Amino acid sequence: MLTTALSLDPLTPTDFTTVAQLGDIIWRAHYSALISMEQIEYMLAGRYTADKLQAYVNADDRWLKVLKIEGRPVGYLSYALTTTPGEMKLEQLYLLPELHGQGLGRCMLDEVETAARNQGCHLLMLTVNKHNNNSIAVYRKRGFSVRTEAVFDIGNGFVMDDYVMEKKLDA
Repeated sequence: MLTTALSLDPLTPTDFTTVAQLGDIIWRAHYSALISMEQIEYMLAGRYTADKLQAYVNADDRWLKVLKIEGRPVGYLSYALTTTPGEMKLEQLYLLPELHGQGLGRCMLDEVETAARNQGCHLLMLTVNKHNNNSIAVYRKRGFSVRTEAVFDIGNGFVMDDYVMEKKLDA
């Protein structure tokens, strides 16, 4: 685990470009083995627009935080309350590839679990590509189990073929 200064800072409009750039680097490195480059391009183009990111700024039902090491942005996460009472969804948890295996993902998951508990949630859920074996293994190690399988049509002829995973949270 890194012992340098870590922070998870709430998203501000000045972070929009940074988050989009991090997403571009991380997605191309991670997802190119799981989905086509065409789908990656399509998803990146729709996900990191100013309108989409603005929805997290000062919201009371969704949050996006930028992970920084000594002030340098290296990852981000987002989570939101779902329409199911007592449930929160981990939407995104991304970290630059060269920093994997150093405990940073654990810190990010801890942040989300704490936030969920603070919002009165007893269940944390997420979706993950069925072939994303490393991430699935991490989530299982953290106490998540598969709730169901789901295929989501995301438009332009693309789908997300995912597991929906969940973890029951202690009070």
